[in-house]
Parts: sequence; structure tokens; C-alpha cells
Amino acid sequence: MKNHIHTSLLDTDLYKFTMQQSVLHKHMGAIVEYHFRCRTDGVDLVAKQKFIEDEIDNLCSLSFQKDEIDYLGKLRYFKSDYVDFLEDFKLKRRYVEVKPSLEKPGSIDIIIKAPWVQGILFEVPILAIINEVYYADLNREELYVEGRSRLAAKIEKIKNHPGNEKLSFADFGTRRRFSKEWQYEVVKTLQKELPKQFTGTSNVWLAKEFGLTPIGTMAHEYLQAFQVLGDQNIYHFQKAAFESWVQEYRGDLGIVLTDVMGLDSFLSEFDLYFCKLFDGVRHDSGDPFEWGDRIIQHYEKHRIDPKTKYMTFSDGLNIDKMLHLYDYFKDRSKPNFGIGTDLTNDVGVKPLQVVLKMVRCNGMPVAKLSDASGKTMSDDANFVDYLKHVKAFQTDN
Repeated sequence: MKNHIHTSLLDTDLYKFTMQQSVLHKHMGAIVEYHFRCRTDGVDLVAKQKFIEDEIDNLCSLSFQKDEIDYLGKLRYFKSDYVDFLEDFKLKRRYVEVKPSLEKPGSIDIIIKAPWVQGILFEVPILAIINEVYYADLNREELYVEGRSRLAAKIEKIKNHPGNEKLSFADFGTRRRFSKEWQYEVVKTLQKELPKQFTGTSNVWLAKEFGLTPIGTMAHEYLQAFQVLGDQNIYHFQKAAFESWVQEYRGDLGIVLTDVMGLDSFLSEFDLYFCKLFDGVRHDSGDPFEWGDRIIQHYEKHRIDPKTKYMTFSDGLNIDKMLHLYDYFKDRSKPNFGIGTDLTNDVGVKPLQVVLKMVRCNGMPVAKLSDASGKTMSDDANFVDYLKHVKAFQTDN
């Protein structure tokens, strides 16, 4: 590749920074492990391994520049000691191992073993690297023409949709983007064409570039880690994670994930106290209509008006699905949307399904039990079975 993909450590999702600040303050000694998986069959990443490693080398050569530190320091939820910490921060290459996969021919294994405060910033840029390197040999200009046509059609659908005045959606597509260049163009175009509906991006570098709102709170790894780190027993690890987040942000960044153990488990832990403390919830697996109905019922059971709470949808959305969900929930709650692949990798090629997930914390297994088949990821089948028993106990009591 002619130029390196990453030129800034801000070129990642906001929730990596918000989680990192909490880790710095409360779990500085935690050691974690992440594993990579490509869920798309027939993908030869071994042929691209050297280029992927070169880009990881480059990523680890970067540091935060003064204007980037100044930008982060102006975001109200970042504390001065965390911003000072980032001034001298660099990712350490020794924590990342890349090798051909023994289990899946043609694929590669990427294993990150690092202090959590370090490892947390590897995931999103490495996934973006894998995507861009994989597509590097294609005719970009030809594909961008197709991408622009598809993007224009999506914009027209939104512009012509009845009652679109309250529609709010953001770009969540950094990790699955076709290229950095294409994500930049998509965000620039949406900001120009849909200034009322397009409300921001999860990508902090792009938010800084375009004066947009950076969007994000927490990812699955944050809650997963509390399967090990929580002060309470594992039956209440989600409550421990919620409480730790509340103590860190004191009412700010109040959107919480619901699917680390499935919705039933989440609702058993998300009591009146947390219903009032958090601004809303985020959907990332399972049927979104059923999920939204149950969230509304849960708020109503606790005598809370669901119209005052946000429901953020972010699971595999496209424009049609977003508009359908918007129409269904707009008069019953405050729905908003984060769209990834359908915005940043819809140029006429088959998008890769790649993930890089936490599987261990302090040497102990952690896992996500998803409401969607195929999204559970762990390196310990016995621990997954144990979590299923925990989940059954939570929902039965």
C-alpha cells in the first residue's frame, strides 16, 4: 500500500476511550486477552499477513498530537489525569501476535495479551486494517462510483421518508469500513445532505475533522471483564459493571448494553435504580422489535415513561430496517440508530465479518452469551456452559 492506513490514534471509536478512562482509574492492573475471528468463509488472509503486520507496526509508532490532546481535553466527560496519561501513550507492538490459523486454513490468528489499559485500543484499528488490506488490490475508483450511487439512494430514502424530522442516526462503521478514505467521504456527504438526521459518528478522528458529536459509551468487553473483576459474585456481575460506570461518569454517557448475557438476564439486573440512572439502552443482537417492546414494558413496570428514554439500535442495520424501526418506536420512546457496514462498506463487494473479542481477563475466561446465534465467543466451552447456568438462575429468580 502506498500510504499507511492510520495517521492518528483518534481514528477509532469513542467507547474505547471512555472505557479506557474507567480502566485507568479502577482496573489499572487488569491483564486481558483478545482473539480474532473471521466469520466469512473462503477468505485468504494469510496472503495479506505481512501487510497487516506492517500496518500494526505503523499503528504502534503513533502517539497523540497536541491538537488531539486538546480536543479530547475539551470533551466534558474526560478527566484531566486521563488526558495527561494519553499525552505519553503509545501502543506496544509486543502485545500483538499474528500467525496463520491452524484451525481454519487461509485465515490468521491474532492474539492480544496486554494490560487492559493498553489492549483496549487495539481492537478497532486492527479490524479496520484487516478490511482495508484485504480490499487493497481492488479498483477503488470504480467501486467508489458504485458506492456513491448506493449512498445517494439511501439519502433520498431518508429525505423522502414521512415524519423524518425526529430521525437521528450516526456512523458506527469504523471497524468494518471498506477504507478510511471511503468512510471519510461517507461522513462528509451525510453531514452535508442530512444535517438534521445525521447526528454524529463513533469515530473520534472524523468527529474532530468535521465538528461532529463523537458517539459511544461502552462495549461488550467492559461488562464481560466484570465476570472476573466484579466485587459481587458472578450472578450480579452486570450490576457491578453498571455501578462502576455510574461512579466514573456520574450521570454522563448513560447508554448501557443489554446483550452480554441476553435480554432476560439484563432485565433481571436492570432494576428501578439503574432504570433511573441511565439515559437509555443499546440493542446489538436478537430481534430488535421484540427487544424494543420488552424494554418499553420494563420501563412501564417500573413506572418510568419510556418516551423519556433512548433506545439505540446498532445491530446490522441498513436504511430500510432503520426507517421501519423508527416508524414503529418513534411515538413510544426516543429511538436512535448507529449504522456500520451498510454505510461504510456498501460499494459492491462482499463485506468481511471480522471480530476481535476479549476472551480472558486476569487469566480467567470471560464470554458473551448473545441473543443471536453465532455471536457467542469464548475460548472455554466449560465456562460458556457455566454462564448458561448463571443465566438460568438469574431469570428464574
